[in-house]
Amino acid sequence: QVQLVESGGGRVQTGDSLRLSCAASGLTFNYYAMGWFRQAPGKEREFVAAVSWNGGTTYYTNSVKGRFTISTDNAKNTVDLRMNSLKPEDTAVYYCTLDRTMQAILNGRPDYWGQGTQVTVSS
Repeated sequence: QVQLVESGGGRVQTGDSLRLSCAASGLTFNYYAMGWFRQAPGKEREFVAAVSWNGGTTYYTNSVKGRFTISTDNAKNTVDLRMNSLKPEDTAVYYCTLDRTMQAILNGRPDYWGQGTQVTVSS
């Protein structure tokens, strides 16, 4: 059973940086993609970023391009999301995801989800 455990959320101020990490366990396959989604209060969950298992391919939603960086360590089955220049509109619960295919993540339907970690950015 694949499990994803996130860490690194917290409360910061506008312009600050924060790094989220996610560790995957229970994998029985070698190739996969990992990503991050977020859900703000009263809003639908949205895609944030995704990375292939070897880090060679990345995708970002437009609102975070140039500010967020996703990276992976496939030896450790971990994915990080480095968030810079944070804005109040980045406030949300952030979810780590994993799927055998990148397309499933980009379609918003990855098989595996973490429990979520809260990020709050105050002005």
